[in-house]
Amino acid sequence: MNRKTLVLSAVIGLLAPVLAACGGTDSGSGGDAIVVGTTDRFTASKEAPAPLDPAYAYDVGTWNILRQTVQTLMIQPRGEGEPVPEAAESCRFTDTGNERYACTLRKDMKFANGDAVTAEDVKYSIDRARSLKADSGVFALLSTIDTVETKGDREVIFHLKTADATFPYKLSTPVAGIVNPDDYQRNSLRDGFDVDGSGPYTMSAEVKDNELVDAVFTKNPNYKGTLKVNNDKVELRSFEDADAMGTAINDGDIDVMSRTMSPEQIEKLSVSSGGEVDLVEMPGLEIRYLAFNTDAATVKTKAVRQAMAQLINRSELVSKVYGSEAEPLFSLVPASITGHSNAFFNKYGDPSVAKAKALLAKASITAPVKLTLHYTTDHYGAATKQEFEQLQKQLNDSGLFDVDIKGTPWSTFRPAEQKGEYDVYGMGWFPDFPDADNYLAPFLDKDNFLGSPYVNSEIRNTLIPESRREADRLSASTSLTDIQDIVADDVPVLPLWQGKQYVAARDDVTGTAYALNSSSTLQLWELSRGVSG
Repeated sequence: MNRKTLVLSAVIGLLAPVLAACGGTDSGSGGDAIVVGTTDRFTASKEAPAPLDPAYAYDVGTWNILRQTVQTLMIQPRGEGEPVPEAAESCRFTDTGNERYACTLRKDMKFANGDAVTAEDVKYSIDRARSLKADSGVFALLSTIDTVETKGDREVIFHLKTADATFPYKLSTPVAGIVNPDDYQRNSLRDGFDVDGSGPYTMSAEVKDNELVDAVFTKNPNYKGTLKVNNDKVELRSFEDADAMGTAINDGDIDVMSRTMSPEQIEKLSVSSGGEVDLVEMPGLEIRYLAFNTDAATVKTKAVRQAMAQLINRSELVSKVYGSEAEPLFSLVPASITGHSNAFFNKYGDPSVAKAKALLAKASITAPVKLTLHYTTDHYGAATKQEFEQLQKQLNDSGLFDVDIKGTPWSTFRPAEQKGEYDVYGMGWFPDFPDADNYLAPFLDKDNFLGSPYVNSEIRNTLIPESRREADRLSASTSLTDIQDIVADDVPVLPLWQGKQYVAARDDVTGTAYALNSSSTLQLWELSRGVSG
């Protein structure tokens, strides 16, 4: 972990999604409220009217609201390691085949409003998410469940369709959050920005023009779980852009910035010392990639996708746009995750125009291939535009492609991508849990996150199930490597880079080293106020 300091007086920055902050009275340092700034946009729209319903939400920003408010049976630990009980007193597989998983709730559990939390509420919440099958695709995390059984008020038993050693991780994700049946109807999503649960905080939201612009998290007196809540109140404030947020932290209006800080901000903070703002660098598991609508005429032929994989220079892309903030990635699975292989480098080697030209010629594809690469303008940071300008340049300079790029706000981009309106588009992935399965199944399995038409029966029917049978994840490496090799050959997605993660905070904030875990989970309960240095 690297800690540097700098006063952000004139730092021009572009922050992006997630964040934490610690700060003052109702608006900054000096009091007991902890203020969190974010450039995440939380929008309710016709296409997505229920952004904070656990049965719908499936992006890092909304999940980081839900993790503060809606409790799960399991939780990922403070640092590294396997998930541990949270709302549950204990959970374990009760058979040798990893197909029966039993949890016992803590005694006298309550929702924030005082209603008792029972095993039946857990069953209701899980079954609700599975039956609603929201178009975000988040329900697929629960796809290995066959039935949910309860015994008394405290015991919940999950009967799985097939072995799934990753199931405890899935019970730590917000889609498995426990909701009160009085607040969440069984057959419909909960529209708007109200959130209720049994987590460490309650939340009240300020909404303008169907956007959540400010959320106040207040310590839940009825909370029972493993977390130590180090503050009484946290405010999450949404900014139009990172420049405005940088000004706010300098003025003391917010106290912490995080996740997808601009390369310029990170560089300036990392080389400076002294001042009132600290930078903390932590390992991260974020990845970025191009995804393909493999039914689209422009990229339906595998050779076109392979030619792009052969041409793109990841090292050049990273160095020119992100610097030390990112590293080239040659698989969907990051290098630090058990089961990773450099499948794309193994197949394509260094970038080569000659090899790409041969791939197109063999498939009788006439160059240049005309494409539009789509990206979101406001979800992963403003540097995304620079990234796509570099991708455009690399492909066009080869003479084999004629590429345009087009940026769209996330509220429009994500529904359009899900409907198959984009042939090629850029996405990021922040893992639901730190296991190779979560970098493969969400993109390749049935009901996948992207809504991709790509199907490989060997991956779906054999390799993913095989990998999930192995409780020792190292033993799953053969199946996982085979999946990555198939992806490198078929190219339904094209991995680009993996990133680090950072938190910048005013120097009277403590707990910043744990403000984000390795899965980019925002842990607001870790933050508190210390003594200014």
